[in-house]
Amino acid sequence: MIGKLYLIPTTLGETEPLEVMPLSVKKVVEEIDYYIVENEKSARRFIKKISPKKSQPSLQLMLLDKYAEEMETIKYLDVCKDGINVGLLSEAGVPAVADPGASIVKLAHENNIRVIPLVGPSSILMAMMSSGMNGQNFAFNGYLPIDKSERKKTIKELERLSKDKNQSQIFIETPYRNEKMFADLKATLTPTTNLCIAADITLPTEYIKTMMVKDWKHQTPDLHKKPAIFIIHK
Repeated sequence: MIGKLYLIPTTLGETEPLEVMPLSVKKVVEEIDYYIVENEKSARRFIKKISPKKSQPSLQLMLLDKYAEEMETIKYLDVCKDGINVGLLSEAGVPAVADPGASIVKLAHENNIRVIPLVGPSSILMAMMSSGMNGQNFAFNGYLPIDKSERKKTIKELERLSKDKNQSQIFIETPYRNEKMFADLKATLTPTTNLCIAADITLPTEYIKTMMVKDWKHQTPDLHKKPAIFIIHK
């Protein structure tokens, strides 16, 4: 039997795991000792939180961060040939979406390894479903350019695409740059364009609000260092 690749969701913050994901995730974590992770420390913390009795010394963690060499990562699923299951853990939310884990999932398909996605919180989908925008037609655009002029140019282009295709446009920003992004959105978008801001999803400080840009000009949500999703629709 060839081992399987389980895509294991993690919490979006310091939430109790079983408050936002089913018991099936806990059961899988208890059965797997091989993991591919972005960060060893946070992965061990999550595993310990969802399964306190699991032996930490028995865990074998393989790093998949920006420093990981491709020649090394292509061997991460070799243990599956021996019938060993592997878990792919994201830093936050679901693996392989806005996440380097997609390369591992692709490798699994290329090697006829069964991929099993588990249910858990996705900030992108949760923001979309709570925005009141077009859930039938939307696009995720990742991070926008850091350069201010390029960022404003991209914002206008996304607004144009939204109008032309009736398509909601989703993007994210590094938490410490949220406030600059918010300022640029208010300064760049058409006053009647809808803007949704969804921050700290699933946490006690969760904030989700959709208004026209002209109405946001009188609002100043606290977004500093908070994970946030931005959605626009014209």
